[in-house]
Amino acid sequence: MLQCIFLVSDCGEVILEKQLTGHRVDRSICDWFWNQDHSFKQQSVIASPTHYLFQIVRNGITFLACTQVEMPPLMAIEFLCRVHTVLSDYLEGLNEDLIKDNFVIVYELLDEMIDNGFPLTTEPNILREMIAPPNIVSKMLSVVTGNSSNVSDTLPSSTASCVPWRTTDVKYASNEVYVDLVEEMDAIVNRDGVLVKCEVYGEVQVNSHITGVPDLTLLFTNPSILDDVRFHPCVRFRPWESHHILSFVPPDGLFKLMSYRVKKLKSVPIYVKPQLTSDAGKCRINLMVGIKHDPGKMIDSINVQFQLPPCVLSADLTSNHGVVNILSNKMCVWSIDRIPKDKTPALSGSLVLEAGLERLHVFPIFQVSFRIQGVALSGLQIDKLDLKVVPNRLYKGFRALTRAGLFEVRS
Repeated sequence: MLQCIFLVSDCGEVILEKQLTGHRVDRSICDWFWNQDHSFKQQSVIASPTHYLFQIVRNGITFLACTQVEMPPLMAIEFLCRVHTVLSDYLEGLNEDLIKDNFVIVYELLDEMIDNGFPLTTEPNILREMIAPPNIVSKMLSVVTGNSSNVSDTLPSSTASCVPWRTTDVKYASNEVYVDLVEEMDAIVNRDGVLVKCEVYGEVQVNSHITGVPDLTLLFTNPSILDDVRFHPCVRFRPWESHHILSFVPPDGLFKLMSYRVKKLKSVPIYVKPQLTSDAGKCRINLMVGIKHDPGKMIDSINVQFQLPPCVLSADLTSNHGVVNILSNKMCVWSIDRIPKDKTPALSGSLVLEAGLERLHVFPIFQVSFRIQGVALSGLQIDKLDLKVVPNRLYKGFRALTRAGLFEVRS
């Protein structure tokens, strides 16, 4: 049973406090937590002299939950993750300013998500029926009428359903279900061009618009490559544990069915080759970008950015393809878009170092971003999607998207 939830900014300020039980938790527990060593604060479960603390950090905000009684730590951590997901969905992002601008909605959501310290309603689709998301119209009405509440006067129909994340009276003229594989590739390439780290974090996103209460089954051709899987509550765990089959009754609309990680991949789709030579107070830079492993689809939206060292006074950089911009904070951004077939994109130029410095001693790290439509670089493939009771004219669709996460090339 959780007794209190605090939202703490990256400077230690308590942005929001929500007491969940009759026993009040003093804010001094946040001061004690913030004054601990950095490595100690990185722990998900912390025992203080008076409370057990559970914490996650998302978007620079620490979600801190407190209790004086023992409880399953995974339940507390999972609930904090769900709070972050719901707030990000409602506020279309999450930062300190958004929380302060929408205090009322955040408190209303927490009131519905947890009751007397125990998780209650955590499904975003159901919460949207109970609490209207913030928009310009609702804000204007609250100013005119003086009523700042966004809570509906009637309970959602899902409260009478045996499936808590789905209503019982869903009806559509056209039945559709779409499955998207959305992946992010994290990679680190050292200065010798050796791939030090390469893994993919992915999500299976489902957009379901089906009449009634459908029972779906999703199969992958190669589920054995998946690690660290995490499921939506609608997934039945036993079929996955025994046969790696996703069996579920989906919520209505768009939701994240599962997340996964694929570790120790051996190749990346593009290469970035930097060359830096410095002498006599100047540094010459040459950077080439090309396709290393053809994924079978066009790679678009390629960007390379790097921070110029503080000792660089000025930079003169040009490229044979794309646009190069140097921002006021000395961040160099090279927008390549798509790689042409007739030439290899290259950036070259010189950096002028500060007086008295002959060579460049701090070399930049190149951060790469890209998007590939239609391909999951992890190799995961969907075999089939079945529905036990098939409604008339069911439409099914599958898509894949891969983008770069933390993709670093060191020079």
